[in-house]
Amino acid sequence: MANQKLKAPVNIPVDKIRPFEGHPYKVLDNDEMNNLIESIQQKGVISPIVVRPLENTTDEYEIISGHRRLRASVKAGLETVPALIYAVTRDEAAIMLVDSNLHREHILPSERAFAYKLKSEALKHQGKRTDLTSEQPAPKLATEQIAEVENISKDTVKRYIRLTYLIPELLEMMDEDKIAFSVGVELSFLDDQLQYDLLRVIEEFDCTPSYSQAWHMHRDFNEGTLTAESIEDRLMAEKPNQKQMFKLPLEQVQRFYPNANKQQLEDYVMKACEYYNRALQRQRNRNSRDAR
Repeated sequence: MANQKLKAPVNIPVDKIRPFEGHPYKVLDNDEMNNLIESIQQKGVISPIVVRPLENTTDEYEIISGHRRLRASVKAGLETVPALIYAVTRDEAAIMLVDSNLHREHILPSERAFAYKLKSEALKHQGKRTDLTSEQPAPKLATEQIAEVENISKDTVKRYIRLTYLIPELLEMMDEDKIAFSVGVELSFLDDQLQYDLLRVIEEFDCTPSYSQAWHMHRDFNEGTLTAESIEDRLMAEKPNQKQMFKLPLEQVQRFYPNANKQQLEDYVMKACEYYNRALQRQRNRNSRDAR
């Protein structure tokens, strides 16, 4: 295994650099990105990105660390970026990529989940034994190695990796703090179709499952009794301290307001109720005057 680092960064054309396939971290065009673009325009790329040579090429590279810096550099108009080149395997690069980003202040649950999965798979590849007669002690499990580095339990690592089985829409709700971590873990055991059935109920009735509801859905799925109908019944069951909800089929309101979205329909119903309430009040006032 070659593990060679050049003594100084090398300027590499941006069109010769490829993102790490399947890397777990989101590169967003947000305020932080705009600040980074402005900084690069004024000062250049202060911290070189880290890359590795791509197999079967002579002048192309794959990013190990610096996806955000590369995107900001391209947006800032740079044609080359400074880079440190490591001659490492893909598995070694995957471990370096994960470890170089987990220290960030803000890590989304989805990012941590796919980061742990990527590192776990790379460690498993590295840990495959080629000498079956060896009497050396078995290496630690990948989840144990990650747990030691992260100073968490291996069960927590496994629970994060479970989140990678969530459909993208539910995982995004976790990133937005709409679904709790423990709830997401339980829902990850449902198959994709039932998760989409759940998503429909969440969007239609503007509700999210509690841990108890998610746990029961997981149990029902294992027993083969979970259906789209039972998911709706489960979520519509009143939670502790939950206000009672009034249900009205969307189709009934859409007859009067076609092509409206859910929020517009809610506003329409509320305004109709307010209008009807004012009409009733006017009628009561007239009845009161006539009675005098």
